[in-house]
Parts: sequence; structure tokens; C-alpha cells
Amino acid sequence: MEKPWLARYPADVPTTIDPSQYESLVEMFEQSVQRYADQPAFMNMGSVMTFRKLEERSRAFAAYLQNELKLKKGDRVALMMPNLLQYPVALFGVLRAGMIAVNVNPLYTPRELEHQLNDSGATAIVIVSNFANTLEQIVDNTPVKHVVLTSLGQMLPRAKGTLVDFVVKYVKGMVPKYDLPGAISMRKALHKGRRLQYVKPFITRDDIAFLQYTGGTTGVAKGAILTHGNMVANVLQAKGAYGPVLSAGRELVVTALPLYHVFALTVNCLLFVELGGNNLLITNPRDIPGFIKELQKYSFTAITGVNTLFNALINNEDFHELNFEHMKLSVGGGMAVQRAVAEKWQKVTGVHLLEGYGLTECSPLVTGNPYDLTAYTGAIGIPVPSTDVRIVDDEGQVLTNDKVGELQVRGPQVMQGYWQRPEATKEVLNEEGWLSTGDIVKFDDEGLLHIVDRKKDMILVSGFNVYPNEIEDVAMLHGKVLEAAAIGQPHEVSGEVVKLYIVRRDPSLTKEELIAHFRQQVTGYKVPKLVEFREELPKTNVGKILRRVLREENDAELAKQNA
Repeated sequence: MEKPWLARYPADVPTTIDPSQYESLVEMFEQSVQRYADQPAFMNMGSVMTFRKLEERSRAFAAYLQNELKLKKGDRVALMMPNLLQYPVALFGVLRAGMIAVNVNPLYTPRELEHQLNDSGATAIVIVSNFANTLEQIVDNTPVKHVVLTSLGQMLPRAKGTLVDFVVKYVKGMVPKYDLPGAISMRKALHKGRRLQYVKPFITRDDIAFLQYTGGTTGVAKGAILTHGNMVANVLQAKGAYGPVLSAGRELVVTALPLYHVFALTVNCLLFVELGGNNLLITNPRDIPGFIKELQKYSFTAITGVNTLFNALINNEDFHELNFEHMKLSVGGGMAVQRAVAEKWQKVTGVHLLEGYGLTECSPLVTGNPYDLTAYTGAIGIPVPSTDVRIVDDEGQVLTNDKVGELQVRGPQVMQGYWQRPEATKEVLNEEGWLSTGDIVKFDDEGLLHIVDRKKDMILVSGFNVYPNEIEDVAMLHGKVLEAAAIGQPHEVSGEVVKLYIVRRDPSLTKEELIAHFRQQVTGYKVPKLVEFREELPKTNVGKILRRVLREENDAELAKQNA
């Protein structure tokens, strides 16, 4: 297959990387903390942690894991917390001890948490007290023997931290009662660890760094095995793609997406540690007024997020008053960036919103729009350096570049497989190293890739393919629409019809007005036949709209009607 994207690389972006530049994430980390020792590495709630402090604290935590908990290289340690200073301390402590980090969504139900702890075989967990009640309900059914507890304020200066914890627990009531006998506070663990000897284990590119859980293309959550080599490669690939606009030791990136999510983990945490940048950690990005107040204090140079986050920001008037003169880079991922959002973002900030594409199984970055783009294209861009892509049909036959089909990816960032699931691995990863993504794509004339849609989300109307992304994009072009999601609803004549869920920006919007808008924009079979107005749409913890939940709710409603 030809590589039309190579011609689209900016002159100062390499087409390949040298993944042997660092033997492991630990080596990368050690070089950065030495080079940038007294510069800020992470900030949260007004408190700053330098690279030197991060080195000292993560070393103490690694020593605690090795000596006090007697954990060995390759043992799994779960991390269950939002964006706090404790996260990078725990993360780099785990990695430096040669152990495997298992990132856990703090909003998990007891059932989901139990599955992940059992599946990964995690024997220790670092958890914020807000979620300790969830762990208490299932911990006895899991291999977890050691619980390290922290609180939202524990790594802030003592007076401020005490106040934060008091408000969170007693004023806001955000810490349900729990009983976890034997748990130790992270503060005590670090205090003990400082007096213990840290022994650096021998770590290679082939050693596992993360079990990063994902629903994948189908079914139950599975742990993608991401090695040190995978993650180092993806950091260098991201650096290759965005490096020309970033200056080592001089960047401040806004980290609103949770670090336990693979996008923020690689593109914010790891990339900016390698660059000597500073991460501004936002603990609760859903509090948009509070988030914007935090942004007012800093001259930030980069920001990442998902479409819904960018949409929420540009629809807040206070955001428009911020100073964007230092901002160089804004990257959207996790879901499609919509034209209406991208164009308004550029108008407000003066910076183009670059859409990237990736998946957990690829550490995650696969493609990104070239940094020199000046206008919205609707594309996911070009493969990052040292990445091959191809398009295949339903039988796995390679198609020419002008055809629409499933995207396959091969590169040093592609996972080793799913943890203890050889059959599931075989379904997506072939012997030649090609990963099937489940995403339908096409190239445009410029060599840029476009996502047409998820295979499983495609709507089939009278034999014609309708892609929800397109329907949602058209809906968002209407000035009275705030958010949109499209699904297929079964229909006895056409097989399926398009059903559209809308959150209104303007309450005067009617179904008839919306349908008239669609008739001007798309061909007849793509026009939604059903429109449902809602106050909000179901979303993941990072703000990605859950079409699956809408389909399930719709199916249940139809079953009730037909009963």
C-alpha cells in the first residue's frame, strides 16, 4: 500500500523515531528529573511540585513498595485517583520499583472495580478516601493485600490540605464512611520510604509498564499490555509530531483529562515530563467556572481535551476573557472534534484545535493533524512517526487508498496483547503485528485520514451506510444545539432509521426546525426521523458521549412498547 501521508509531513517533523533513545520510562524519568531538577513538574490547587521533589517522593514510594510491602518486580499496583499531586508520585514510584501500574477509574462501581482488580491480579492499591467505600465492599474478593490511602488535600501544604479535606468530607459530604483495617496513609508510606533503601531493578523495553484497561472493540474490559518500549515509543512519536512548536523546559500544559486515561497519561504526563514541562492538574474539570478561575492564574502554553470539554469552555463567557497569547498547542482526542466546536475554539483562542486519534491498544497515539494546519479539515491527520496504517475490507483484504474500510495499525506503540486473553488478542492482532481498530476510515486527496465511524456504530438505512459522526456534526452546525448524539433505531421497512438526541442551547428549538436544517444539509435517508430532546447526554468520565447507553435505553423502551 502506498503511503500518501508521507508527503504531508511538515519539513521539521521526522517520519521515524529512534525507540532505543531510552531503555525504559524509568531511564527517561531519571534524565528529566536531573536535567530540570528545580523547575516545576506538576501543579494542583495552587501547590507546586518540582522535578526534584517528584524524584524524592517517587523514590521514597518505590522504596516503601519494595521493602515494607515486599512487592517484587512485575507485581501489579492499582492507582485509583483523580488528578492530584499524589498521582505522578505513585505512578513513577511504581514504575521505578519495576512494578506494573494498573490505572483504575475512580468512578467505577464495586462490580467494575472487583473485575479489574481480579483480572489484573493487583496485590496493592493506592486510592483516594472519597472512593474507599467502593473498595471496602469488594476488597475481600480480590488479591489486594495492601491499601495505601490518600485524601484530596494530603499533598498540599498542611494548613491548606487540612482545610480542603475538612470541606470535602464534612461540608460537601464527598467521603462516604468506610472501614479498611490495615490501610496506611500515603503520607506515612512516604515518611517510611524515605528511610528505606531504593534498589533500582533492571528494566528493559520488553518489561510491562501498564495494564491499561479498555472495552476494546467488544465485550468485557480487558487489560492492554503496554511495555516500557511501547510507551517510550509513543512519547517520542508525540514529541516528533508536536515537538516543533514546544520548547524544552518552558511549557505549561493544562491537564484536565484524568491521568488514569491513556490519552492524558502519554500526551500530558509522560510527554511533558520528557520535555521538562509543567502539568497544571485539574482535579474536577466538570466544574467549568472553577476550572476557568484556575486558568486565569496561569500563562498556559498547551491544552488537551475531548470535544465536550472544549465545547463547554467556549460556551462560557468567562473563558473568552482569558489571555491566550502564550498558547501554542491545543489537541483534541478521545472522540471526534466537531467542526462547530473547532471553528469557535479557533475564533476564541486564535489557536487551531488539532484533532488526534488513538486507542488504548496503541499507547494511544496513532495519528494527529499536522501542527501547521490553519483550518478545520475534519481529518484525524497523518500517522505519527514510525507508524504504518492500511485500510482493509471485511475479509481483511488490503484496499487501495481511495476506498473506505477498516483501519489497521502497525508500529512500536502497538500493545503486546490483552492480559491473559490470547483469544481476544488473536481477534485484533495478527502475526505480522497489524492491529484491527474497528474504525472505518478513508484518505482524502491531501493524504489526511478521516474517520468515517466506528464499525459497530454504523446505521444501515435501506442498505445505505449512515455514520453517526456526520449526523452529529450537522446537528452541531445549528446555532441552537449544544450537544448531539445519533443512533440507529430498528425499522420494519428501511431496516433502521436515524434517531437523534439533542441538548438544546436555545429552548425554542423545535423538532421541525431541526429537520428543516438537516434537509438543507444531507441527502434524504440521512435525515433523522426521530428527535429526542434531553437535559443532558450520558458520558464517560472523560466526557465522551456514550451512544451505547442511548442504544440500550432505546432498546429497553421499544421492548416495553412491544410487550
